[in-house]
Amino acid sequence: MATFGLLLLPGAALLMLAAHFIRSQLWLLAVLCVALIALLAVPRRLTALVLQVALIAGGIEWLRTLFGLVSARMAAGAPFTRLTLILGGIALVTCASAMVFRTATLRARYR
Repeated sequence: MATFGLLLLPGAALLMLAAHFIRSQLWLLAVLCVALIALLAVPRRLTALVLQVALIAGGIEWLRTLFGLVSARMAAGAPFTRLTLILGGIALVTCASAMVFRTATLRARYR
């Protein structure tokens, strides 16, 4: 049960990333994110590495989106603080979800 609980965070991060790509009509990347969720079930060392790289790249994508949206809001004179906090938090959680693979439980699973 502890393994399942630890895998919920990367699974949720990948699901949010898939929704982000669907909203941007980047269907191939959305399908890739869903496939990566399925990859959580494969207990191999390479799997953990691929997932960690994908989650870090996802966090960078959230930051890229954050900077683009904040720039547009600032140019329009619209408020941007709440947007910054929300997307910054999502980027942080996405990057942090890569770290669950460093726990003893998941290191044993993905040896």
